[in-house]
Parts: sequence; C-alpha cells; structure tokens
Amino acid sequence: MPGKNLRDSILDAFRSANGNPLSKSQLSRGLKLPGTRIAELRSTLDTLVKEGQLKEGKKNTYLLPSAPKDQLTGTLKFHPKGHAYFFPDLTDEQNLASGIDFTLHSRIFIDRRHTATSLDGDRVGVSIIKAVPRPFRTRSEFSSDEADEMKGRVVEIIERRSGKLVGTYRKKGGFGWIDCDDKAIEGRVDVIGDTTAMPGQLVVVVLEEWIDRNNDPRGRIVEVLGWPGDPGVDIISVIHRHGLRTSFPDAVLAEARAVPEAPEPEEIARRKDWRDKLVITIDPADAKDHDDAIWLKKHAKGWTLAVHIADVSHYIKPGSPMDQEAIERGNSTYLVDRVLPMLPTELSNGICSLKPDVDRLTKCALLEISHGGEITRAKFIDAVIHSRAKLSYEQAQAILDGKPAPEGSDPQLAGLVKEGWNLASAMRKRRFENGALDLEMPEIKVRLDDQGRASTAEPVVHTESHQLVEECMLAANEAVAKILKVRMKPAIYRIHDDPDPSRLKDFTETAKQHGYRPGDLTNRDHIQKLLDESKGSPEEHVIKLGLLKSLKRAAYSAEPVGHYGLAKQDYCHFTSPIRRYADLIVHRALQPLLENAPKPHDRTPSFAELQEISRHISDTERKSSDAESETKQIKLMEYLDRVSKSDDPPLFDGLITDVRPMGLMVEIPDMGVRGVVKREDLPPGRWFFEAHRKAWVSTDGKVVQLGMRIPLRVTNIDFDKRFVDFAVAGRPTSEGTHVSIKTPAKKIAKKQGKPHTKPAGKAGPAVKRAEGRYANPGKPGKTDKSKKTKRPRRK
Repeated sequence: MPGKNLRDSILDAFRSANGNPLSKSQLSRGLKLPGTRIAELRSTLDTLVKEGQLKEGKKNTYLLPSAPKDQLTGTLKFHPKGHAYFFPDLTDEQNLASGIDFTLHSRIFIDRRHTATSLDGDRVGVSIIKAVPRPFRTRSEFSSDEADEMKGRVVEIIERRSGKLVGTYRKKGGFGWIDCDDKAIEGRVDVIGDTTAMPGQLVVVVLEEWIDRNNDPRGRIVEVLGWPGDPGVDIISVIHRHGLRTSFPDAVLAEARAVPEAPEPEEIARRKDWRDKLVITIDPADAKDHDDAIWLKKHAKGWTLAVHIADVSHYIKPGSPMDQEAIERGNSTYLVDRVLPMLPTELSNGICSLKPDVDRLTKCALLEISHGGEITRAKFIDAVIHSRAKLSYEQAQAILDGKPAPEGSDPQLAGLVKEGWNLASAMRKRRFENGALDLEMPEIKVRLDDQGRASTAEPVVHTESHQLVEECMLAANEAVAKILKVRMKPAIYRIHDDPDPSRLKDFTETAKQHGYRPGDLTNRDHIQKLLDESKGSPEEHVIKLGLLKSLKRAAYSAEPVGHYGLAKQDYCHFTSPIRRYADLIVHRALQPLLENAPKPHDRTPSFAELQEISRHISDTERKSSDAESETKQIKLMEYLDRVSKSDDPPLFDGLITDVRPMGLMVEIPDMGVRGVVKREDLPPGRWFFEAHRKAWVSTDGKVVQLGMRIPLRVTNIDFDKRFVDFAVAGRPTSEGTHVSIKTPAKKIAKKQGKPHTKPAGKAGPAVKRAEGRYANPGKPGKTDKSKKTKRPRRK
C-alpha cells in the first residue's frame, strides 16, 4: 500500500472486486496487513459503513453499494466562497443514459450544505435537485442562464483526489487538531494517532474519517512541513494544498531516460531538412526549455513565416507512462522559486528543447502572410532544424533598438529580427482592427536570495521583442485550428466565451463612476473605445481590471467556439507541447494533415474523451495558475514586510479602487497588491465621507477620491489573509503635492459629453482647487477661484 492510507486501499480493493463481496480475512490477506493492524481494519470498515461507502453483506462480508439509477458520476470543484460545481463524466454510460443535455448543463451547482463530506477534486456521485422557483430574485439572477442552472446534491464519495489537507497544528492538553483554511471544510480537523509536530507548525494531514458535515473530520498527520516563516515552508505548503506533483514515478523516469539523446538518422531522412536555414529562438534569459523557433523571409507579396515547434509527439506515445503522467499534470507549473514540469527534464530540457547548434525534430507551420498581416496560405510539415541562435528578449530588443547583434552571430541575424518586427507589426495592427482586446496587465517578477526569501520585486516590461514572438505564435495557433476544423479532425481548442451581459452592466457602472461614457459594452467596439480612452490615465488599471472581472475565463474545449478576447473564430494551442498537454493532443491530431505525414498516425481520442480531457486540463491550468499567483503573493508580502522595516522604508504609488465609510480600498497596480487605508490612517485632520462623490473630504479642503493615485506606506501585513494595511504618506494638499492624478476637469467633462461648467453649491477654496485638479467624476466642472465661501458643513 505505498503512498495510500488504509481507507483508500480498502476502497480500491472493493472496486477491483467487480461488485463481489469481501470478508475481513480476505481483505487482510489481499492488503498484506500485519496482525497489529487488524483492529485498525475493523475500525475503518465500521467507519466506511457508517459513511455509506460500504454496506454489510451476508456472512460477515462487505461490498460497495450499488449506484442509484438517477445518480450522476463526476468530479467536484469547490469555489472559494464554499459552494461547489459538479462536472459529470462525459464518457460514463449511466450519465449519458440520464437524458440530461450536458452541452447545456456542462456543470451542476452544489450548495455548500449539499456537498456532504467531499473535498475539492473528489470523484463523487450526485443526485439532481429540482429547483423551486423563488418569488424574488437579485439582479444577477436575471442573467440568461442563472435561473435555469441545474442543482445537485452529493450522495456518495466515490474516490478522494488525495485526501490531504494542510494546516497549522494546535494542541490543548492531550487533544490535538489542525486549523485548516481549505475551502471545503468549515472548522478544524481533529488529529488522531501520534505525531512529532509541535503546536504552531504547518503539517500535512490525511483524512481518515468524516461522518457528516456536522462533525469535525479526523485525520492523521503524515508530514511536518516546519514553522511558518522558515525558508521554503511557505512554498511547500502551497504545493501540498493544491495537490501538485513534485516528482515523477519510476516507470516514467525509466521511459524518459531510454529516449535517445539525438534524433534517429532514419527519422531525419523522412523529414523536411531545415538545418541550413537561419532558424532562431527568442525566449526569457533564464529559460531552459525552448518550445518554439522562427524563420522568415520578405518577398513581393509579403512574408513567408516558418514557426517550428518541438515535436514532443514523436517521443511520447498515447497510453505510455510518460503520456499518462503528462495528462494527469495537464501542464507545467511555474512557481516563484521552481518549475514543476509536465515532462521529465530529460525531455523538457533535453531532446525536445530547441537548443542551438544541435539537431532537433519539429512540427512546422509554414505560413504565407500578406503585407496587411493576413494569412493567405498555410501548410504543415514534419521538419528537422539546427537552431543558429538563442536570443533572450533583451538581446532581440537591443537589435530592434539599433544595436549590433551578439558577437559571433550570423551576419543575417539582425536583418531577420528587424524584418520579424515588421511582420509582427502588420499582424498586430490587423488583429486589433478585427476587434482583439488589449488587456495586458502589469506583471512583476520577485527575485529570491539564497535562503529563498524575497530580495527584489521588479516590473516585467513587455517590449517589441515579446510582441514579435507573440504574434508569430498566435498566427501559427490560428492556422492550425483552422485546418483542424475545416478537415473535421477531433482536437482540443482554446476557447473564450462571450461575456455575461449582467457582468458587463456592472462594469458599465464602474466605468461611469470614473467619468466615462462607455456606451453599450455588449458591443466589442465600445469596449475597445473605452480601453483606448483610459490608456495612459490613472484609472487605466481599474478599467482593465474591471473588464477582466466581467469576462469569462479562457478554457479548453472539444468544440471550436472561438476566442472572444483575441477576436478569432478559430484558435487552439499548438506552440508549447513541452508545457501544455493540449498542444500535444493538437500535434497528434495534425499528423495525418501534414505534407509528409508519419505512418502510422498516433491515435487521437474520441470526441467524448476529448471533452473529458478538455475539462480536466482546464482544471489543472486553473490549479496551477492559482498556485503560481499564491506563491507570488506570498513573496510579495514578504518583500513588503522586509522593506517596510528598513531604515528608509519606501513609498508605493497606490491607486484608490473604492471609497467606503471605513476608509479606502487601494491597490499598488505595478505589483498587484491590494490593501486598505483605514479611516484613522488618513492624513491628520477632520475627514468626512461623501458617498455620492466616492470621496473623503477634510474640513480644510483636502480630498481623496475614487481613481486617485496616492503615495502609500505599509503599516501592517496580514500574511494569512494576504492583505496589507497602508497609510497615506504625507498630507495630500489641494495643489496635489502628494496626491497625483492626470485627469483634469476638462478631460472628464469631455468624456461625459458635457460642457465644462462651474459646480453648484458651496465649497471652501481648497476644496474647489482640489476639484479643479482631481475632477469629481460625478460632477465635473471648473471651480471659480474668485469667490470665498464657507467650509462644507458636516452631514
């Protein structure tokens, strides 16, 4: 039973018995239990019977309960707010026989009180609850599909995803428990058995018993991670909390090590030989795996672009140990201090990485592109390359800035990079003209010292060299998706659904609060116009963030429904098979459509299987993204804590994202750190909240309001909630010495389509000067500085 607790081993034994009953003696022999664990076996069997996982049969035997005919089988995913969504297995015969349209009901809502004893990622049985119409609904419930959402109840835990939880060990007297922040559990987990953990340490506990939601779960501590704050403990806890895999099984490693270090001569002979071409890679300076390489040539009709992608499908075959592990992982995970790769490093950093000066196998999209950036022709081939240069983004940007290419490089390298930017510019211009949305957000890179502690936090600047590579990859992805759809070849597509109209309405109100007239945001042109108007303004970050929250999340699907954000009808992921399983599926689907197709072709899954795989890898992508964000936030908090305690603590450029009676909600846009300025942490003075203006106003005329940029200093950090308390640094003056905003009244008035008029009512001269500079979005206008008036009265 290596790697499993007794409970899981017992359930596995019954599943393998194909419905036949088993006695205690049969179980103990089959599981090879020593005599000292027979009592534990009896106790675990009793618990499983109480939970309904097993039922007692004749002659002291046990068996699995038969599933009710109306029960659906699938996977449960918890939402941070505590409720969950059930995703039915699309290949399960009983599910398909239920008559439910799983295209319409791809997920089923499970209220928290109906999640039973399930955990995130568990395989469960669910029965459908008939929804009772409510006499009153909130505004959000009037959206197109909310009222018709199918609801269910968990009736059976079929299989735990891992059963592992992470929490802080506590002890009082002889009783121990862990405080666990898992979204599926409300409260604590009681600890059973002996442990070497000390109170206050972070531990990993395996769930042993959980009768119902009204009782605390019980579990056994299987690993002590260490003390909070110790180097590495924070990242390890995130890895365990999200159930990420840190090592590869022996069978996978053995298969990876058996792969030859160089392509086979007979395979090279079968492929199109590109080894004499100037094929190059452009990647981050610290990259070790290189998925993609490019070559291009200018001609009278435009350009010929070759996008070469590492041919992972040649080395990993369907159903092999490496393939099974890759599909389980779904993708590589890039944490702040390490990479958890989808493939063993023997492939990801070795034979599949398009390193310079070595032969590598690729799948090539050969595209003809017009002067206007339109793909006019595409063909696909198996190729072999010998990369001539490995450029970092910084080196490529230096060439674009007019500096010489790296010493010793090919004389034609600089010309290829510069022509690549000409091509990318044309494609980029066409993409935005066709309605693509510019949603690039600030990104920051946290660097760690030798002890794993945050030392610096630097913004990542996306330059023309990044855009050059991005446009080439987008073109290849689109061309591949188009041919797969036209040839009706089952594959996995990257999709982005149209936004929910009710969320766009909420976003419209947010834009209006900032002084914009957004129009009808169900119209893509109006969205792009709003983004263009806010570009370069202090509220640009809030506008983009609000739009992102109103959009749905991109995902994978077997249906080519298009990509809203990119404004593309056909789109898939083809360019990163080293780190995404979706791309590997696409490579296999493309094989029979190649000009020099291999024989035989790799098997591709059925449509139903592709639907299941798409759901799974969408989940793993979200899990990885959440873990990546969490580790970055942890290290950003650590960095802020360190610099705030220095002799000369820095000030941060903050943005007011909301104004409330308790104070200000703020964000450091360049870092993605959110926090609060409490009322008592406003600058000295008597401050009054003005809800209609989304502002705090002092009696001597100082104003802080929604959308302003203000300098902040850190006062406290809550590491558990990942939240920061700030104070406004200095005294914001009416002239804006410390409060900086670049949206004068005339600009706000112009956005609203109103004349630039004087405001009504009375206000002190300092307040009027502040309004003239900072522009009240609700009441735009130029102040009259010639009149002296009284201070605003307290309301």
